[in-house]
Amino acid sequence: MQYTLKKSLGQHFLKDESICKMIVAALQEDPLDKLVEVGPGGGALTKYLLPLKNIDFKAVELDDEKVVYLEKTYPAIKGKIIHKSILDIDAPFDGSFTVVGNFPYNISSQILFKVLDWKEQVPVMIGMFQKEVAQRIVSQPGSKVYGIISVLVQAFYEVEYLFDVPPESFDPPPKVMSGVIRLKRKTEPLPVQSEKHLSILVKAAFNQRRKMLRNAVRGIFDETVLKDELFNKRAEQLTIHQFGELTFKMK
Repeated sequence: MQYTLKKSLGQHFLKDESICKMIVAALQEDPLDKLVEVGPGGGALTKYLLPLKNIDFKAVELDDEKVVYLEKTYPAIKGKIIHKSILDIDAPFDGSFTVVGNFPYNISSQILFKVLDWKEQVPVMIGMFQKEVAQRIVSQPGSKVYGIISVLVQAFYEVEYLFDVPPESFDPPPKVMSGVIRLKRKTEPLPVQSEKHLSILVKAAFNQRRKMLRNAVRGIFDETVLKDELFNKRAEQLTIHQFGELTFKMK
């Protein structure tokens, strides 16, 4: 049985067995009892996940045709597929679960923010992104690609870039390199006044990243606070801890 690729769903199917095995090996470095695969597609990774011992497994797949294909090709998956978009579902398990996937590139950042919504339940995520998105997520202060997503993810997770995945590992080959990253939830998340304060601050700071911080965030601090020398810097020069500390001084 064959299936078709849908450009509209950002589909690039993994076909390189060695990459699949590397992802599964990385998954097994942490305790694992409940696992959610996002976008199993043609099942390249799924076929290595289904046989894992003592694991409660679910796969989230929007595409009707892939659901039919997966159930025919991997009978063990019957009853384990959530036939919806990951962006539209509630947490697929009670309690904690691990997330893994070759994420559809057109919604990969939104998937990451969905995982952040579920962070109380997701201790580990291993995901494949376009390399430039992966690098942005793991980047550190001072980097040109350090930005909103870097700070909001690293406030709650330790991030690690695991390995590159070249275009020829996929069918069809994307025009870009891909990269696999791991997120591990911090035992102590970043101290902030609230997540909402952090989000407002970070977005304001990076939306005008070329400006001195003082000018970019003027509306959310009192003038007396803005006299601090920290505001002479640009957003990309601040550590996540400095952003966290600043949330307590916001109006």
